[in-house]
Amino acid sequence: MMTIAENVAAVREKIAAAALRAGREAGEITLVAASKMNDAQRVREAIAAGVDACGENRVQELLEKSALGAYEGAALHFIGHLQKNKVKYLVGSVSLIQSVDSIGLLACIDREAGKRGLVQDVLLEINIAAEPSKSGFAPEALPAAIAAAAQYPGVRVRGLMTVPPICLRGEENLQYFERMRQLFIDNCAKKYDNVFMDFMSMGMSGDFETAIACGANMVRVGTAIFGERHYPEK
Repeated sequence: MMTIAENVAAVREKIAAAALRAGREAGEITLVAASKMNDAQRVREAIAAGVDACGENRVQELLEKSALGAYEGAALHFIGHLQKNKVKYLVGSVSLIQSVDSIGLLACIDREAGKRGLVQDVLLEINIAAEPSKSGFAPEALPAAIAAAAQYPGVRVRGLMTVPPICLRGEENLQYFERMRQLFIDNCAKKYDNVFMDFMSMGMSGDFETAIACGANMVRVGTAIFGERHYPEK
């Protein structure tokens, strides 16, 4: 069995190769370790191995591991579905909320940021495949979402994020990643004081190489770093 450090090195090699094939530099790609269901010690191992950031899906798990100093030495992102009543636990505590999926959530983050006198960086989540089971802005709703975000001084939009359908082969999601790239390009030209299209976060363990080929500069990798997750039986 490979260690977390060996897994991170292997992922880095694949990122470098994918970037090279796309005519890009490996240093352009931010590697986020999706650390759901991995304890504080395993998160520390990933950070020591050189991941750029850690991404958590659950607020309670993030708070528990944060109290143990799990994320020291790396940026902390929230990458899961965020309920409005949990916003207060994240604003000012994470460097990036990747999963902002509604204008109502933008407003809630803005209010909390205003109370704390800070600006919270976020990504706008796109439901690129129009899956009923997933949250996110519809692609055609993105211009209105960006315009709405521009009205909230406590929010700084740093780009887009998506979670495409589960696939068996990475190339199966090529169509969705290509749509995201075009959506990103189409909306980069919009000029607002607090909107900066710096990041396109897409691609996970099974498809991050395909995502990089389509312009992703932030990938969220869990299984390829930590191994398969074992969910408790209900």
